[in-house]
Amino acid sequence: MMAALYDAIAVFTVVYFAMFIPVVAAGGIIAPGNPLMSAYMLAVIYGYFVVCWTRGRTLGMQAWKLVILAGEGERRPSVREASVRFVGAALSLALGGAGYFAALFDDQHRAWHDRWSHTWLRLRVTGRDGSGTAR
Repeated sequence: MMAALYDAIAVFTVVYFAMFIPVVAAGGIIAPGNPLMSAYMLAVIYGYFVVCWTRGRTLGMQAWKLVILAGEGERRPSVREASVRFVGAALSLALGGAGYFAALFDDQHRAWHDRWSHTWLRLRVTGRDGSGTAR
């Protein structure tokens, strides 16, 4: 949950600075509720998570030494898997966090979006030689 809090701060910051582009392009304030602005913000948030997940982890995950793996835990997720995970995580949040809460009762401790996208959230353990493995 702390990684999610860190990521919320990171996403807020990314969206905040990304908002400058359309505001400057429009030459002023953009009306609240503008559908193009909402779509743009959603695209920025999607881009943040998909790029980070396909590289293995978000900023929050990095701070808490977590890594996301796909398949049987041997590779990084593809863009498709990260996209499914993004939609699933959004759906879980829209349902009051039910998908996240379900991980507490899952035998493999996987949230809905991890099950649907065939991904795993693992702790990254660093050895004395600096090499990292996930468990």
